Amino acid sequence: MSFDTIIRGGTVATAADTFACDIAIRDGRIVALGHDLGEAATIIDATDRLVLPGGIDSHVHFAQPSGDGIVMADGFATGTRSAAFGGNTTVLPFCLQEKGQSLREALKHYHSLADGECHIDVAFHLIVTDPTEQVLGQELPALVEDGYTSLKVFMTYEGLALSDRELLENHGGRARDRRRTDGARGKF
Repeated sequence: MSFDTIIRGGTVATAADTFACDIAIRDGRIVALGHDLGEAATIIDATDRLVLPGGIDSHVHFAQPSGDGIVMADGFATGTRSAAFGGNTTVLPFCLQEKGQSLREALKHYHSLADGECHIDVAFHLIVTDPTEQVLGQELPALVEDGYTSLKVFMTYEGLALSDRELLENHGGRARDRRRTDGARGKF
């Protein structure tokens, strides 16, 4: 069996245990743990080192507008490079929907900023600022189906905040209607 990389001689820490073993990697994924795993194109000597799983930072701001003419200092290249040096292998930057913009348009824009710039894995945390019937009834369910499962709404910040009425009519009303049709209680 051929591997791209083998990390040899380290002490591996998992959620359940700590033990000495080698790690074999193929196509960016761990495919084997053990001893004497053979050869690989790249061998990393981890003798006297801990080998830890990468962290996930679920709250980052890359290339995000923060006010009139203000954009966060880190873009995807610098932000993901910094995250990698800090031991993170995945980040979830916020994807801010502008008023009047569809969620798909916002995602397309953020993906264009990230494409070819990232040093680690990236997923997006959607910020809904314009909860229209189109966004809530069609776009959001389709995006969840596509794997976008993290979203945020603001209850503060002028221009971004959703009012109590918007939250209750759009979100609460949908949940209530869904419970009526699904027969579920409190399950959205």
